[in-house]
Amino acid sequence: MYKLISSKLLASLKLQVPATALGLFRLLFGLVTLQEILFLLYFNHLIFDPIPYLDVEFPMIHFFLCLWAVIAAFVVVGYRYQTSIIANYVFWLVFVNFTPMQRDFDGGFDLFMTGANLFLIFLPADKAFSVDNLRRKLANPFVHYQHYQKPTVSVLAYSLPVIICLGFLYFDSVIHKMFAPHWRNGLGGWLPGTMPYYVSAINMSWILNIEILQKIIGYTILIFQFTFLFFVHIRRLRMIYVLIGVSLHLSIIFTLNIYPFGFGMLIFYTLVIPFSYYRKLGEWLTAKQPSLTVFYDKLCPLCNRTVLTLNHFDIFHCIDFKDAQTFAKNYPALQAINEKTLLTDLYALDAKNQSYAGVATYAQILIKMRYLALFGYLLKMPGVFHLAQHYYRKIADSRARLNCDSACQIEKVVIKPTLYDSLFMVSDEKTLKKHNRILSKIVLILCLLQLNSSIHYGLLYRFKINTQQTPITAALAAASNALIMFSGSFAGITPHALYLHDHFHGYNRILAITYIDAQGKEQWLPFINQEGRLLAPNWGRVQSMWANIAVTPKIDRHRLNKFIMKVTAFWGIKSGLALNATVFNIKMKKIQSSDKWVYDLRNRNLSGSWTTVGTAKWQDKDVDIQMVKDIGQL
Repeated sequence: MYKLISSKLLASLKLQVPATALGLFRLLFGLVTLQEILFLLYFNHLIFDPIPYLDVEFPMIHFFLCLWAVIAAFVVVGYRYQTSIIANYVFWLVFVNFTPMQRDFDGGFDLFMTGANLFLIFLPADKAFSVDNLRRKLANPFVHYQHYQKPTVSVLAYSLPVIICLGFLYFDSVIHKMFAPHWRNGLGGWLPGTMPYYVSAINMSWILNIEILQKIIGYTILIFQFTFLFFVHIRRLRMIYVLIGVSLHLSIIFTLNIYPFGFGMLIFYTLVIPFSYYRKLGEWLTAKQPSLTVFYDKLCPLCNRTVLTLNHFDIFHCIDFKDAQTFAKNYPALQAINEKTLLTDLYALDAKNQSYAGVATYAQILIKMRYLALFGYLLKMPGVFHLAQHYYRKIADSRARLNCDSACQIEKVVIKPTLYDSLFMVSDEKTLKKHNRILSKIVLILCLLQLNSSIHYGLLYRFKINTQQTPITAALAAASNALIMFSGSFAGITPHALYLHDHFHGYNRILAITYIDAQGKEQWLPFINQEGRLLAPNWGRVQSMWANIAVTPKIDRHRLNKFIMKVTAFWGIKSGLALNATVFNIKMKKIQSSDKWVYDLRNRNLSGSWTTVGTAKWQDKDVDIQMVKDIGQL
């Protein structure tokens, strides 16, 4: 087994492919992380305060979330990538394992994102769409941008994260699904779409009400997840897996309110899409002919760096940069401009032979780049243009006066090699094989950790095998649990038993919260509406708190009271209510959860009537929650 893994990894390390999709993956991963941090900033009092707004236990949490957001932004743009991605990993570890996010506000994808982040530490994801790649170019300002070769990486940088993060997850998940009656009936995608707490505002009843279609979708998901690990690497089948996988996770994003999980999974398909599709897309998006020609002073380091920077962001190749000393004389439209004047400004000619100079050139560059056109038009606005022209002339004229000496000499940029470069971008075959042996052992360990998790919870737990019968089996079970805790916390390898029968069976009632306003009328908190749906932005980890912990088939009264307290305090204060003077009503509605197909079940569950089953009244920092009867009897 070890020799097979080692030989496969070594062959993959030597096979070089474009780095484009890997850079795109890093960018999207950073955006998913950033949106989750913004979510945490919005709900920080609900999630981290023992009593929202009234008892703030973590006063610095806002500062650390903002710091994390800056780090995530660095990951997005690829700035000082190695440092920022390690810092990002540390933040995931700390917030997921040492704050209330760990138990009460599980996002459903936290461990998955932690594992993906761990892989990114060792991946060369800074080779494309990154500021670091630009910094490497700026270190050699007199090398024309056309002389830079497109960066490449080993194919292993694509295949290994897909196998470990997607393939293992799918395979583990399908093992659990085989024990769930609604999945065996082909209704794994149908049931969550009928439950009010899990659906988005998009009404998908027209699809949910077609039984045969739902069963086709359900069985397709099972086959897809079971076979993904073994067949996704086959070139002819890859796009089939891409289409099914993308459709699956897009449906989660749009139809369910656990969109962060959908986005977190979806971004991995940037690594699965065949390279030929990226080439075709690039050919389609790239300009056939440059729409603007820009002339610059090739002897000036500052001008060269400016050109390298502008070209780096010209992703559609709409601008052609030429040195004025060599090419300006070939353009009649520039003949009236003497050489000295030409070298003090950036000049440009568009397709209609219209000339531009100075700030007008920069405005045209932004406009011609397409995606930055808005900033180009803003730069042309009166006032903005004249202010920019003032500062531009100070810089340009200063460079001309100093004859491009001290004003142009910029300190050379030093880029430290990433872990990937240090380990695998080596010319010595012996060193490469040594590093490959280490990598093979790590991959083998990851496989064993996933196998431990799948056997322990996917088989032993599901078959209800008693592991406490003998001291030896009890010790093995304890060791297995410890390994799962370790692998889940640091590598994201954990059981993926999501939305199975043990979650939905008996889920026949839901709760909501209203309040009595100053006019004596009953109003709904901006949390759960009259249909029973959780309103935006109460999705993701807030939905998980309420639908997976507070209100479950077997409701724990202590936990329910805790989260009623949190929700009424957070949304009450956020809605401008005086807590001490407001009475909150606990409403209940009966719903149906079925592992067999029921026509129009979504609309039935959304249209039921509500009954008041309790009240919540605040007195300073204490809340008195009274229920009409024991919650288990409701």
